[in-house]
Amino acid sequence: MTIGLTPYLQFPGQAKEALEFYHSVFGGELGMMTYAEGMGEAAGDSGDKIMHGSLFLDRGIHVMASDLPEGMEGNGYGTISLSSSGDDESDSSQLEEWWEKLSAESAVTIPLETAPWGDKFGQLKDRFGVDWMFNVSAVAS
Repeated sequence: MTIGLTPYLQFPGQAKEALEFYHSVFGGELGMMTYAEGMGEAAGDSGDKIMHGSLFLDRGIHVMASDLPEGMEGNGYGTISLSSSGDDESDSSQLEEWWEKLSAESAVTIPLETAPWGDKFGQLKDRFGVDWMFNVSAVAS
């Protein structure tokens, strides 16, 4: 049996914009359903908001997101951690490319630099309020 861990983010009205931005950074397959598509007229004023969004990446990563419906408490902002392990240079290169794209419109709190444990590590908060941590394994030459 395989168990997957999927980050689920909730936004106060900008899930579509966030998912489209993440799709531009990471690529993959993006799918979205609005509350109107899922609930019909019962969606009310939330009809054009995202009820269910999924971004599937080639590397087995799955990020889900939605908008909080009117009147629902909560904040799904959190931290997403992406890391590579081992000597796979393509994984490390992919993470560094994603870092460059994501950091362009983010507040970098820790630059992506060599950390005391030998890997590159960096942290940022994107324009939607989500924190991201990157750990890029040192690749043996």
